[in-house]
Order: sequence, then structure tokens, then C-alpha cells
Amino acid sequence: MSRSARCEGSPMRRIAVLGATGSIGDSTLDVVARHPQRFAVEALAAHTNADKLADLCRRFRPPYAALSDGDAAQALQRQLARDGVPTRVLAGPEGLAEVATLPAVDTVLAAIVGAAGLPPTLAAARAGKRILLANKEALVLGGAVFMAAVDAGGATLLPIDSEHNAIFQCLPAHYARDPRAAGVRRILLTASGGPFRTRAVAELAHVTPDEACAHPNWTMGRKISVDSATMMNKGLEVIEAHWLFGAPREAIDVVIHPQSVVHSLVEYADGSVLAQLGHPDMRTPIAQALAFPDRIDAGVARLDLAGLAALAFEAPDTARFPCLALAYDALAAGGTAPAFLNAANEVAVAAFLAGRIRFTDIAAACAETLARAAVGPVATIDDALAADGQARRLTHGWVEGRANAGRVTA
Repeated sequence: MSRSARCEGSPMRRIAVLGATGSIGDSTLDVVARHPQRFAVEALAAHTNADKLADLCRRFRPPYAALSDGDAAQALQRQLARDGVPTRVLAGPEGLAEVATLPAVDTVLAAIVGAAGLPPTLAAARAGKRILLANKEALVLGGAVFMAAVDAGGATLLPIDSEHNAIFQCLPAHYARDPRAAGVRRILLTASGGPFRTRAVAELAHVTPDEACAHPNWTMGRKISVDSATMMNKGLEVIEAHWLFGAPREAIDVVIHPQSVVHSLVEYADGSVLAQLGHPDMRTPIAQALAFPDRIDAGVARLDLAGLAALAFEAPDTARFPCLALAYDALAAGGTAPAFLNAANEVAVAAFLAGRIRFTDIAAACAETLARAAVGPVATIDDALAADGQARRLTHGWVEGRANAGRVTA
């Protein structure tokens, strides 16, 4: 993990937001709008949501916008032309890569969900940009390739996930992905435990998508809410933490913290444990990364420590959360195994949300895909994308068999 030196005078940062129409994009643009003297939006990009991106272009007037879907890009161009907005619209993967590498852009928020966000994030790394990373695929699918690009391009990498950002804040100022040299004994990722932390394990086969999406603390999209309910999100964060911080598998632990106030911790060799606390609001880590090494107002309420009833911690139950154990297994296997797991999970979660398989089938589908797919090396990003495609085909086949067998009833 690299950290930039403090720049005198807090220079204006010119930002490309990849994933502008999602929840991370919303939070980022909220922080940016609070500090017009510090941030300028140079480009906005998304996948297919032309209508929302048009609204954002009208508000922020960026020189560039991009959509990965060509038809959506044409619809965006028509809307902006009709309204007299002079934003230039780009299309396709090439368009996303172009806005991520614009000479005028110094900071790239990488928040496009899925494998589509990987190529432009990699392009930003090779171009030496300051990357605010919220796209997990960059590290889960191609961790070694992506980190090599960061190093070769001289990019600055700042994590946006609340847990990884908390760890970043708890590490020494010049940490260089070497836990032993920094006296770091262990990284502890906190997890809320989701909506089923205390639900009887025998009942989990019958929970509904709406129940799985009812997160007790965070407001998130449906897919990430299900990942929180299975704790797959935490398993993938373990893999990300390995690449971000250079920590071996055995030095990364997960602890359940239902209040979601302590966002993660770092334990040192001398017995000290440093933690970062705050309200569960994504604007906090986004503001920290946007302004780093400065601190700015994020619009987040102050944390009232005296008003907290308690801060509780407990070990995760892998019988309740088998996806967490699968992620540790994938990290140990290395190579394409994390890409297999991520893709299998995406397919299985989509099937669950569509009512085609049960909640407990998500872990079963992932385990079956990991067992059937042959792990190979990831020397290039194409290796990771090929593994992603293979895992999706295997998992789709598994889901079809499960659904056709009548395992899910209305």
C-alpha cells in the first residue's frame, strides 16, 4: 500500500468517478459537493444507467462521461445534447479506460461493480493515478497483477471499503505492505454478522430474499446485503486485505461486532490494538481517502461514545457462515481460486434473489464450483477473466440442476 506525501496548499483534485450512479458514487459526489474548492469532477462513468448519469452531468458539468453499454451511451448523448450540456460521451470498455486515464484526472474513484470495473481500474493503476478503490474484483480476481501495475505505474492506492480504510488509518504512516517490518501481528476485520447472526441455523434454508436484504446497520444494494448475510463479503475482504496490506492468511482474522461502530483493528507485536471507530456511513472512508493526508467534513454525525450502550465482539460461527471458510480456502489455494469463488457467488446470489435457489444453496454452489474448477496461475488479467467465465458456466449449470430438481418452492 502506498501513501502520498502531503502537498502544501491542499491542491484542487480532479476526479473521475467510475460507478457514479451507484451508492458509492452517490456518497462520493455528496462529499465532493461539500468541498467545491478542493474537488472538481472531470469525468463520470457507469454501466448502463443513462438517466441517472444524465442528471449527474447536468449537476456537475464534467468534461467527460462514459457508459460501458453502447446503447445507453447513445441515449445519454441524446439527453445531454437536448439539454445543452457540453459533456463529451464515451462508450464501451474503451470509454471507461479513457476516462480513467485522462491527463487532467489525478484521482480515480473505482466503484464499478463486477468484472467490468477491472480493466479501467487496471488502466488507472498503469497510468499512475491516485486510486480510491471500491471495486473488489481488482484484488479478488487479479490481486497479483493489479498490485504489480500499481507498483510499476507509481499509483497511489487508497481503500474505500470501510474495513480496509479503517485498517489503513490504523497502520503506520509509511507502511509498505510488510507487516513484520512494521511490527504488525494481526489484522482484524470486523463484521456485523448481518440479519441472521442469531437465527437458528436450521431456519436459514427458508429465509427470503427480503429478509436477507434487511441489514441491521448499513443501507446497501441487494447483492451486497446478501453477501453480508452469508458473510461472503467478509471472506472476500480477507482476500483483499491480503493484497492490500501484504498480510499472510494466518495474520488476518474476522471478528463479529454487531454494532458496526468499530470498523476494523490492527494488533501490534507489543500488544497494542488500534481501532478506527465511527458511524456506519460510507462518506467517512470516502472523505478520508479523497482528502488524504488532510481531514475534511464528510457530513457525518459525531459519534457519541457516552451514548453507546455497549460494544460487543464474538468469533464467527463457520457452521452458520460457511462462505467465510470458503474464502479462506480460496486464498490458501491461490491462483484462480478467488476468481472462481467470486464468480460462483455472484451467480448464486442472483439465483437466490430471483427465487430459484435457497439461501443455504449459495454456499453449496460456491463449494461445488471450487471443487470442480482446476486452479491455475493468474499471470495476466485475461487469466482472471477466463477463470471468472469458467466459474460462471459451472455455477449456472449447478443452479439449473438445483432449480429443475424442484428444491425451491413458492
